[in-house]
Amino acid sequence: MTLSRFWGLFLLHVALLSSLCFAEDPFVTYDFEVSYITASPLGVPQQIIAVNNKFPGPTINATTNYNIVVNVRNKLDESLLMHWSGIQQRRSSWQDGLLGTNCPIPPKWNWTYQFQVKDQIGSFFYFPSLHFQRAAGGFGSFIINNREIIPIPFDTPVEDITILIGDWYTRNHTVLRKALDAGKDLGMPDGVLINGKGPYRYNDTLVPDGIDYETINVHPGKTYRLRVHNVGISTSLNFRIQSHNLLLAETEGSYTVQQNYTSLDIHVGQSYSFLLTTDQNASSDYYIVASARFVNESQWKRVTGVAILRYSNSKGKAAGPLPDPPQDEYDKTFSMNQARSIRWNVSASGARPNPQGSFRYGSINVTEIYVLRNKPPETIDGKRRATLSGISFANPATPIRLADQFKLMGVYKLDFPNRPLTGPPKIETSVINGTYRGFMEVILQNNDTKMHTYHMSGYAFFVVGMDYGEWSENSRGTYNKWDGIARSTTQVYPGAWTAILISLDNVGVWNIRTENLDSWYLGQETYVRVVNPEATNKTELPMPANALFCGSLSKLQKPQDVTSLATSIRSKLFFSVLMIASRLFLVSR
Repeated sequence: MTLSRFWGLFLLHVALLSSLCFAEDPFVTYDFEVSYITASPLGVPQQIIAVNNKFPGPTINATTNYNIVVNVRNKLDESLLMHWSGIQQRRSSWQDGLLGTNCPIPPKWNWTYQFQVKDQIGSFFYFPSLHFQRAAGGFGSFIINNREIIPIPFDTPVEDITILIGDWYTRNHTVLRKALDAGKDLGMPDGVLINGKGPYRYNDTLVPDGIDYETINVHPGKTYRLRVHNVGISTSLNFRIQSHNLLLAETEGSYTVQQNYTSLDIHVGQSYSFLLTTDQNASSDYYIVASARFVNESQWKRVTGVAILRYSNSKGKAAGPLPDPPQDEYDKTFSMNQARSIRWNVSASGARPNPQGSFRYGSINVTEIYVLRNKPPETIDGKRRATLSGISFANPATPIRLADQFKLMGVYKLDFPNRPLTGPPKIETSVINGTYRGFMEVILQNNDTKMHTYHMSGYAFFVVGMDYGEWSENSRGTYNKWDGIARSTTQVYPGAWTAILISLDNVGVWNIRTENLDSWYLGQETYVRVVNPEATNKTELPMPANALFCGSLSKLQKPQDVTSLATSIRSKLFFSVLMIASRLFLVSR
C-alpha cells in the first residue's frame, strides 16, 4: 500500500468513526445573544429582554428528529436559562433549561444547548425560565415540521404565520419580582401584546396614539396556518379574528379533530394551530383580537390586544367595535365545554407513520396516582408562597439531576405525597418518585380563585377529564379513554379539576408546574424523577461535556470549562469534509 493511499484510508476511517457520535439526522444551529433593549410596546419606554436584538426572538424551525444546537450568549446582568416548552428532550433532561436539571448560565457567559426533537411535530415556544424574566420577553416560537414521508392531515397551507399573544406590564421584571417578594399581588396587567406590539387604535379612549401594532398580510382565497401561543404571565386570553372561522388542526404536537371555532380561549403557556381561509370580501381590514378572560371584563377592557388582518385587496382600514367575546363572564361552563371538545385525531399520523390513536392509552393500567391540589397563596415561615398539595417547592442550590449524577445526598427528598398534606404547609425540595415505564394518573385540583394552567416537561400527557367541584374516585366514570388530546399544558378552571395520564417512558428529572408565572415564582411546582434501574445510554444520554457546575459542585467549575458546543459541531463538519475529501482521493487513485 502506498503512503498516500494509507493516509486516504486513515482519514476516511477517522471521519467514519467521528460520524458514529451523531445521528444521521440533520443539524440546525442557532446563535442566541440574549440582552436588554429599550422599547415601548405600550407607549411607555421600558427594559425588554431581546434575542439577537429582536422582540420576540427568532423562530426555531426544524423537522422531526433534527438535532438542534443553540449557542446562548448571556448579556444580561443576571443568570439565565432557556427553556424549550413542550420539547420532550427524549433521553436528555440535561437540556431542559430549568433549575432542576441545569445550573444557570452566569452573566457574560455562553452555553450551548444540543438536543434532538425526537419523534415530535407541532407548535411550541421557548422562553427564559429564571428570575421572572419571561415577563420581560426573551421568548420566541419553536416549529417542528413533519418529515416529507409523513402526510399532514390537511392540504398544505400557503404560509405559516406565528402569533405570540400575552398579557404585559410596563414595569420591569425586576420590579414585578420585588413586588412578589414583598408579598404583594401584581395587579391588573397594562395590556396585551401581539407579536411584541401593542394594540391597534380601535378606541381613542382606551388606546393612546402612536402605538406600533402588528399587521398580518394575506391574499384572498388562500389557506394559512396560524400558530398561536399564549406566552404571557397569568391571563387567559380569548383569541378571535373578525368575520373569520378558525379551523383547529393541532395543539402542542398533536393533530386534533378539525373543528371550526369563532373564538378559542388560549390559556397561559398553551399553543394551537388554526387553519385560516381568507374567504371574505375585504371591504376593510379585519381585527385580530386577544382579550382577557375570567376577569371583570368591564374593568379589564385595556387588557386587550388588537392586530390587523389585511387582505392584499383590502378596501380600507378596520373600524368600529371589536368582535364580541363569548358572553359568559359569569358562567365558565361554555369555556369548559369548548375545552372538552378539543380531541385527538386518532387516524392522523403524527411524527411517525402509524396513526396517533394506535397508542391506546385507555387500555393501560394505572400504576401510580397523584392528586396535586393548589390553593391561593399563603404565608409560610413569614413569606408569601404558593403550594402544590401543601408543599411550596424550594429550588436546590445543586440541580436534582446533577446531584444524582454525583450521588450527592440531602439535596432533595423523594417523598412528594400522593395526596395533599393535611397539616400546615411547608417549604421543601420534595420530588415525585416516578416509576420507569409506569403509567401515572395525575389529578390537578384547582382550589384557587383564578384560572391555572399546568405544564409537564419531558412528556405529552393525555387530558382525559375535567369538571367543576372536587375530584373523587367516581369521577373516573367521566374520563375520555379514546381520543383525549395529548399535549404538554392543560387548563384547570377555578374550583374544578383536570385529570391527565402520563406514560413514564422518558428517563430524567421532569418539571411539573403552574404556568401562571407569579404562582410558579412563589413555589407552585415540583419534579418527577424517572430512573431506569438498568442504567444505560439507550434510555438516557450521558451528562453533556459542557455541563455547568454550581451549588455543592461549584468547585468543579472552571472558567475555561464554559465552552460552546459549537466547537464540537465545527469538528463534526470538519470531519465530514475530511470524509468527502478522502473518498474523492481514493476515487482519484
